[in-house]
Amino acid sequence: MLQRHDLLRVTPGGWPAVLDASSGFHALEVGPRRLVAGWAERGWPVIVRRRAAGDSGDGVAVGLPLPPAHGKLRLALSIPAEFVTETVAAVPLSAAAASVPTAWRPQVEGLVALGERLALRPVLFGALLWQRLTGLPYLRPGSDIDLIWPRPTAEILPDLLDTLDRLDSAGPVRLDGEILLTAGSGVNWRELRQEFRRPDGVVLIKSMDGADIRCVRTLFA
Repeated sequence: MLQRHDLLRVTPGGWPAVLDASSGFHALEVGPRRLVAGWAERGWPVIVRRRAAGDSGDGVAVGLPLPPAHGKLRLALSIPAEFVTETVAAVPLSAAAASVPTAWRPQVEGLVALGERLALRPVLFGALLWQRLTGLPYLRPGSDIDLIWPRPTAEILPDLLDTLDRLDSAGPVRLDGEILLTAGSGVNWRELRQEFRRPDGVVLIKSMDGADIRCVRTLFA
């Protein structure tokens, strides 16, 4: 089953029909429209999202974020399953470490080292992912590093959260992202760190079905 943040490629032949059904695409200005019109032909993926009220019942709900130069808009599209060609492998942070801005590298190297030390493999989403996949200029001053961390054991969770907090505080980039709990569900790491030592701590869990408030002590039991 497809989960949030999965990357999919769409058949170039089916792409025009997908765009023709999208009011968001028709509302774009000429430059962004041309970029999006050629998206599938370039082999660039789209990203799976939660279904919204206006999505068709049998389509795959996906998003396509545009770079800041084109308004930093995110198109919400619905793609018939027959137009999906393949799932694209998630991009690990280590694959992009050498291409980040020079000022970011000590922080990124610290994140990669954290993953290696805890035997966790963080993968990208957000601006750094899309710049890596497309070569378009998504990064700008003030961009975050958005990461998805695999579910840690209860024993290493404090180390993961506290080290993320130290690396975030050291800067220069704000660290954002989620820790996966099960396939398709996750919790923001900042919120989890704030709440996980409290006996009655609760966090917001996001999944393909929506969002739910859960008690922290039940998540890593």
